[in-house]
Amino acid sequence: MARTQGSHAGITGPRIREAALRLFAEHGFAAVSMRQIASAVGLQAGALYNYTPDKQALLFSLMKEHMDDLLGDLSRLPSQDAPQARLESFVRFHIAFHLDRPELVFIAYMELRNLTPENFRVIEGLRRDYEDALERILSDGVAAGSFEVADTKLATLAVIAMLTGVTTWYRPDGRLSVPEVQDLYWDMVRKSVSA
Repeated sequence: MARTQGSHAGITGPRIREAALRLFAEHGFAAVSMRQIASAVGLQAGALYNYTPDKQALLFSLMKEHMDDLLGDLSRLPSQDAPQARLESFVRFHIAFHLDRPELVFIAYMELRNLTPENFRVIEGLRRDYEDALERILSDGVAAGSFEVADTKLATLAVIAMLTGVTTWYRPDGRLSVPEVQDLYWDMVRKSVSA
């Protein structure tokens, strides 16, 4: 099968990424072949290499783009001084961001083991940057007397795990809206760190 008529990097590249994302989320990275990705886009397997060097590069680019978007969007949240307001903003942001892209979230957490050591270091560094942003909020809150947290690193990991877990059960057609989920989770986080 020849390349789809009129296709080019600006159209085909994103279609390849979308197909890889869907297939990795459905079947797992290890179970998906380059031939399957090419077939999903309407390319011959060999033509896929005009757009990506290999499957590892696809996985890494999906994960890195996810982390870059996460950190970029977090950096654009309105500035606030009070640690409690910053924490609430973080909680609401994290839930909305992750519920908007459940397949990427699944891959970002479940497929870390399939990254090469070099790619793993990059993604792990970006994840650490995100964790550090929350830990700074918690540390500032402890220093201000707003929060009572014995170990800010452990609390950071626990809060992120709790918030990210929403993607495993939330359904858009379920009984709770995203704002309702944000309200409930903010209440739980607030109570867990309150002084």
